[in-house]
Amino acid sequence: MGTNRALLGKLIIIAVAMFGFAYALNPFYRQICEALGLNVLTQKDGTVDRPVNSQVDLSRSVTVELDGNAQGPWRFRPTVSNISVHPGELTTVVYEVVNTQKREMHAQAIPSYAPQNATPYFKKVECFCFQQQTLKANEARQMPVVFYIDPKLPKEVKTITLSYTFFEVGGGLVKTAAN
Repeated sequence: MGTNRALLGKLIIIAVAMFGFAYALNPFYRQICEALGLNVLTQKDGTVDRPVNSQVDLSRSVTVELDGNAQGPWRFRPTVSNISVHPGELTTVVYEVVNTQKREMHAQAIPSYAPQNATPYFKKVECFCFQQQTLKANEARQMPVVFYIDPKLPKEVKTITLSYTFFEVGGGLVKTAAN
């Protein structure tokens, strides 16, 4: 009988420890990813103010390659495939999206950057990725991204790729009279 109670006590301790570990895993994962720059959705986007008295580095140019990927029933692409900018220069690019469905859809864009070490230097001031987008049936929209590249960008970085994945949020259920 005593061995059963001891075993039960150990199992309860293990169960509580497992619950505590699972509870702490999500914030722990976020902290690790943020520290390593992995899976960061918007790298503190939306908190960047327009640069005040920014120093534009005219001595060099950085090519920004633009890419768009759609996960869903729409067309999504940048209006230009690349642009040359000077670090510190405020720049606007435009992405186009077309909802090809006969229903309203809610979507979100998630950015990614390459090379990874350029991420902290790519500062978005305004971006459609900061919030969910609602597109009416067959709606086409042009959405701006206003950004600058911090002049502290390492000199060896000559090209940055800004890529967005645009996907539906909230499922794709079509309401019918039966629903």
